[in-house]
Amino acid sequence: MKKFHLSAVLMMAAAIGAFTACKQGSSQSVQTTISKDSLVKRGNYLVTTMGCNDCHSPKVMTPMGPALDTTRLLSGHRSDMSLPPANNEALKNGWALFYAEGTAMVSPMGTSYAANITSDATGIGNWSLQQFKTALTRGKSKGIETNRDLLPPMPWENYKQLSEEDITAIFTYLQSTKPVKNIVPEPQLATR
Repeated sequence: MKKFHLSAVLMMAAAIGAFTACKQGSSQSVQTTISKDSLVKRGNYLVTTMGCNDCHSPKVMTPMGPALDTTRLLSGHRSDMSLPPANNEALKNGWALFYAEGTAMVSPMGTSYAANITSDATGIGNWSLQQFKTALTRGKSKGIETNRDLLPPMPWENYKQLSEEDITAIFTYLQSTKPVKNIVPEPQLATR
């Protein structure tokens, strides 16, 4: 009887070991490398649905209202565009005012400008994936931990829970965009 129990235990252990080995082998073979083309497509989808163009792309006026300036997609606030004077009374009352193109905002905190996120060196062309992730999920300027925090309206806190795959897809897409040379002005913090 003891011999039977020992044989049953050994057979059960062997079956569990074989099952585990099979499962590990199959999960390794199921993991595939996502192609760059697939990452770019996924990144384009995410950038579009997350509304990145709303702030990061200059606009042109059309008969149907403002439309994306397709020659400057994702290039941030135009470096040659000065903002008109803001309504100080509105700011004193807590209002935040957006520039008509959506690429700049004046608030009681100061003036912020949407960054150039194209593949140009004046954008994020020289950034590493880690820098991009730090900017996107930790809200640090230029993706450097010791830099200042990103200013509103950049909704970086909304992106904290993005998966590694989605962050990689967004970065891969942005690195594939047409480079647009545009040095965005530095933000102007309000003096208290």
